[in-house]
Amino acid sequence: MSRGFRGGAGFARPENALKRADELENVGQKLSALQQLHDVVTSKKHRTWSKTYEEIMFKLIDLCVEMKKRNHAKEALMQYRNMCQQVNINSLEEVIKYYLNKATEKAEEARQQAEAKTLDAVEDLEEDAKPEDLMLSYVSGDKSRDRTDRELVTPWFRFLWESYRSVLEILRTNPKLEALYAMVACRAFGFCLTYKRNAEFRRLCDILRQHLANMTKYREQRDITQPESLNLFLETRFEQLKTACELQMWAEAFRSVEDIQALIALGKRQPKQQMMATYYSRLTQIFAVSQAYLYHAYAWLKLFNFSRSYNKNLTASDQQMMATSVVLATLSILPYERALFGRTDDLSHEQEKERTIRMANILGFTVDKRADYKSILTRSALVSSINSMNLLALVPPEVRATYELLTSEFNPLELCKKLDPLLASLQHIASPMSAASPVKDLNMEQYIPSLKQVAVLRALKQLNEVYSTMHISELAGLVPFMGFGDVEAVVVDAVKYEYLQLRVDHRNGTLHFGSQQLEGDKIRNHMALLAKRLAKAAAMIDPTPPAAVEQTRTAALQLCRENVAKEHSRLLARKQVIEKRKEQAEALMMEQEREEERKRLQAAREQELLEEKRRREEAARREKERLERELEEQEMEEARQLLEQTRRKKGGALVGL
Repeated sequence: MSRGFRGGAGFARPENALKRADELENVGQKLSALQQLHDVVTSKKHRTWSKTYEEIMFKLIDLCVEMKKRNHAKEALMQYRNMCQQVNINSLEEVIKYYLNKATEKAEEARQQAEAKTLDAVEDLEEDAKPEDLMLSYVSGDKSRDRTDRELVTPWFRFLWESYRSVLEILRTNPKLEALYAMVACRAFGFCLTYKRNAEFRRLCDILRQHLANMTKYREQRDITQPESLNLFLETRFEQLKTACELQMWAEAFRSVEDIQALIALGKRQPKQQMMATYYSRLTQIFAVSQAYLYHAYAWLKLFNFSRSYNKNLTASDQQMMATSVVLATLSILPYERALFGRTDDLSHEQEKERTIRMANILGFTVDKRADYKSILTRSALVSSINSMNLLALVPPEVRATYELLTSEFNPLELCKKLDPLLASLQHIASPMSAASPVKDLNMEQYIPSLKQVAVLRALKQLNEVYSTMHISELAGLVPFMGFGDVEAVVVDAVKYEYLQLRVDHRNGTLHFGSQQLEGDKIRNHMALLAKRLAKAAAMIDPTPPAAVEQTRTAALQLCRENVAKEHSRLLARKQVIEKRKEQAEALMMEQEREEERKRLQAAREQELLEEKRRREEAARREKERLERELEEQEMEEARQLLEQTRRKKGGALVGL
């Protein structure tokens, strides 16, 4: 007489449960087979890992994926994690990889099946849709492709997404599973990127952010500032930043940048050089899309300095293109600042200060909070950096001429006309970047609209110093690359933020610049300019310098000839000292990393020895309990047999009487 099904927990050996599950699956009872395996894995009787449990997990995952039983898989994986996290982490990794691979295969099969089904519904590819089919599709309001996706693809994609979430939730608590956690997170990023799942990517970033916040909050229980742990978290966040940029989710990309900056501050050490180069290259993309050209230019400047200092394989062409990007990004910055949210009260100033300090930290600048926030990141500081670093010697002649026009020359009547052919040539100056460059392609055309706006502002500012009134038609003739409507929009914005004093009179067709009286600053500027040009004219008329000036010049040249070799040797020696110090610093850093790695490996070996000792003691204890239990059962069996013999003897005696 056969007994009723008692569940998988009733089996004394897990092999029997696996065999029973195969039998149930063969007769079509897959749900019963799944429940039996689930009961075996989650049973409190089975807590010691063995190879059989890995086979059970593979079978259970096959059934869970086939029937979309995500909760069963999650519970089994949690129990299996507890079972093997101290014994065999590799087994858990193999099981999780198998689970995600099976779910991914099913989702991809469903997508291919949906595409085939949609194509099969079309009898003739060259025949147009029938009128009745068009009417039915519009009346129902549902396209055949959408219906097919909802029926076949969406359930499997939802199951795959929920599988990633469940696995991340399972792995987040154990420090030994950090590498597996990072691998699953990167695979989840790949899922979002492959199938363009923007909403799921945003939720995934929030989940990872919440996990990290919990780890940071309970740092006394789990130290994530260890070099290996911190490096894994940084690599995950850099993959998150890359995926966000490729999905063009720029807000999420900026939040990823803030996550990276928080991790860097938490670890108090810079990441690898390749990571930092990627970090600054992504910043240039984010700030370019948001049209924050001030931060965009600073990101380019940091990337250029970083690459030139640490990237020995950077070619001369790469340096030229990167220097060109720094110069053009700097020139694209408006010469005035826009107030935050259009307000100028104390609250907006405080918010602007917090934002500026936060951006400076993101860009890698150390900021004193007591300093004036308006002097931290400025256009004038960028121009000074370009001049001090002599970047103009690296850029093409067209960019150099553009820089001179927009920074130093005073020629309001010809500025825009001279700039027009230079802007046209910017579209063709970009050259391919080498494999060593952190930036793979450059788009110089993105700066042209901003450069046009800056050129118009500079021309109007110079006209404001010369003219009091001008006809609109004359101004339109001075700006060949922009219509007057666009010029008027630029004027309105500049007047709003008090950069220009200008009034447009459409009735009379005139422009009125500022007030009718010249101010002290304007008089001083005009007099200084007049003095410079008079000195230049005097030198052209009488080029012969006085004897004293000639003697001074000759002495200076002689001193220069005497000291040039010595100065050159001193500079070479200084360069060698700097290179030597840099090599020593790199060697010291590598030695520190090797020492940390040695200590970590030693701690891991000690932990493994302790764990091995614990396992041996646990095995000895279980063996002792087993022997005691067998001895007790043997004594009980002997006592029972003795009692049975006594009863039989008494019964025989009674029968004899």
